[in-house]
Amino acid sequence: MQEKNVFNHKILPYLLIIPQLIIVLVFFFLPAGQSIWSSFFVTDNFGRNPSFVGLANYAALFLDEAYYQSIVVTVVFSTLVTLIGLGIALLLALMADNVLKGKLFYRTFLIIPYAIAPAVVGALMNFIFSPSVGILAFMLRDYFGIPWNPLLNSTHALALATISAVWIQVSYNFLFFLAGLQSIPQSVIEASAIDGAGPWRRFKDIIIPLLAPTTFFLFIMNIIYAFFETFPIIDMTTQGGPGNMTNILVYRVYKVAFQENNYGSSGAQSVILMLIIITLTFIQFKYIEKKIHY
Repeated sequence: MQEKNVFNHKILPYLLIIPQLIIVLVFFFLPAGQSIWSSFFVTDNFGRNPSFVGLANYAALFLDEAYYQSIVVTVVFSTLVTLIGLGIALLLALMADNVLKGKLFYRTFLIIPYAIAPAVVGALMNFIFSPSVGILAFMLRDYFGIPWNPLLNSTHALALATISAVWIQVSYNFLFFLAGLQSIPQSVIEASAIDGAGPWRRFKDIIIPLLAPTTFFLFIMNIIYAFFETFPIIDMTTQGGPGNMTNILVYRVYKVAFQENNYGSSGAQSVILMLIIITLTFIQFKYIEKKIHY
């Protein structure tokens, strides 16, 4: 019988979680509290002399067409990043799970992009897809007849930002999908093959249902990533342009605060962005998780 370990020290567990609590307090609750507080004030053009205005900053946002446009762009961008990133990662994980020779090299090669900083990825993509010197921009123009120019074309700019964001996140998704595939018992796959199930039938009726918990987790993480963590990508590739067509909510918060010195409106947008993510996560756990079987 396996001996059960008992933790008798009463104070040490609390001491061990103190560093984590300090990090959460400093890097989440304090900035969130500061954003909520500043959303009730307006400042002068230099960001000073705050005056209490109540909910005026929130009311102004709901009358701003550019803000609605930013919400639409964020939804489109997040949907593309999430669906494309999950689809490519699942395909690569399925291929990696069947590799027999060079398995370690293949998997390591696919994980490398996640170790590169998003700002560096944005700079690299900006160079590769540059309309004047980028090699892929030349190939698109010379071989496919596409006059690639993300500086003027909003569709090209959104595509550039999406490709850059997906390129990083594919490695993260790949790791979880590969671990999920390797946790599926081979006996189940072999039994279905003996019963006559083809590759597509095994994928649809066995692999997809057993990967559902992993897919659900990655879906939430990718949505949060697209909403919050793609700021460096947007800043290095499109800077919200052309014409605010890639100005996602998190980048708009930065521009309003540090380029327009409107800290009150920026705080209100931060609060709304946080509420959107909390609402989306609640809905996903409330309704979608019920269809997941662990």
